[in-house]
Amino acid sequence: MKVAVVGGGSTYTPELADGFARLRAVLPVEELTLIDPAIDRLGVVGAFAARLFAHHGNPGRVTWTSDLDTGLDGADVVLIQLRVGGQTARISDETFPLEYGCVGQETTGAGGLAKALRTVPVILQVADRASRRAAPNAWIIDFTNPVGIVTRALLDAGHRAIGLCNVAIGFQRRFARTVGVEPASVVLDHIGLNHLTWERAVLVDGGDVLPKLLADHLVDLAEEVGSEPRVLTTLGCVPSYYLRYFYAHDEVVAEQRGAATRGQRVAEIEAELLEMYADPTLEEKPDLLMQRGGAYYSEAAVGLIASLDGNAPGPHAANVRNAGTLPFLDENAVIEVTCDVDRDGPKPRPVSPVAPELSGLIAHVSGYEHLAVDAALRGGRDRVYRALLAHPLVGQHSLAENLTDRLLAANASHLAWAR
Repeated sequence: MKVAVVGGGSTYTPELADGFARLRAVLPVEELTLIDPAIDRLGVVGAFAARLFAHHGNPGRVTWTSDLDTGLDGADVVLIQLRVGGQTARISDETFPLEYGCVGQETTGAGGLAKALRTVPVILQVADRASRRAAPNAWIIDFTNPVGIVTRALLDAGHRAIGLCNVAIGFQRRFARTVGVEPASVVLDHIGLNHLTWERAVLVDGGDVLPKLLADHLVDLAEEVGSEPRVLTTLGCVPSYYLRYFYAHDEVVAEQRGAATRGQRVAEIEAELLEMYADPTLEEKPDLLMQRGGAYYSEAAVGLIASLDGNAPGPHAANVRNAGTLPFLDENAVIEVTCDVDRDGPKPRPVSPVAPELSGLIAHVSGYEHLAVDAALRGGRDRVYRALLAHPLVGQHSLAENLTDRLLAANASHLAWAR
């Protein structure tokens, strides 16, 4: 199997490479090809990834190239992890909404829309090249945020694509440690949209242990997801950390104002990591990589690809077409739910009725995502305004107007139609 990673010069990539190297028994990767236009950075990351393979005794080859077509040639899986505009654009996404009292975040709200507008056209160009150069029936796995919006754009364009996020696998690992079982023994009732998900059940040997987890570990769980204990007890489930932007919006904005952004911290971490990766004696992931984000990213990717390859069918949280899974959403919406995955692809597990306090917010954000895809594909100030007006974290005319102008000014260099 050949796996091509578009955006392979990312400081995330050694996490992914380490997983492929360690988990050869689960997924034998014969060639891991890293693709990135930043050739100097790519050379550092690629050489370190090769050392990780050697350290784990994996005979697979690690190659790297700045030529997209060369890297995609014959790939069985294309994993896309792009960041259009780099950390500079991310910092912009995290700051300009604060000027209008809105949360500054790169995957939701006005910042998330800015990222989608920059990203979707580039991802579709990559996917088009992959359709011509990769192996027949190759899978595209998107790890690029905002994953739900990007995955919908890929599927709408007819690509064989799945969106992947590490939120669910992080919860699975956390709950497994608490209960004292292997992670594979834990299956989640994970439901919602990307970065708008809840864990409604934690199944161990078919029994739901979530009520006991909430009873015994309520305060710790609430603190981990940045919420109040009452929110968890009222909902009867565990929201992801990203729900904090909705459940405690004003508090988050107050915290963000005047504080360093996550993007600024990540930029500092990246500089340190690249210096470490350049050390030819380094053969293991540095501890600092955990602070970069993407915990368990490699295990999530390896597990999903192994299931798609038919080696290890099983349940995975994935971003897929709704196709009637959530009856209150459009058929073509993209949702993030637990799926049974095998060689034929992902199939969402049956979902029990969704409480209105969840379904209402899911439907609201899904409507925004539909408009965000349209704005990313066709451009135009009016489409950007409509998407922002529909977003529950904006939702007011004056805010949508001002944020539209600010967003377009900040991203004009990436949006040809906005210049």
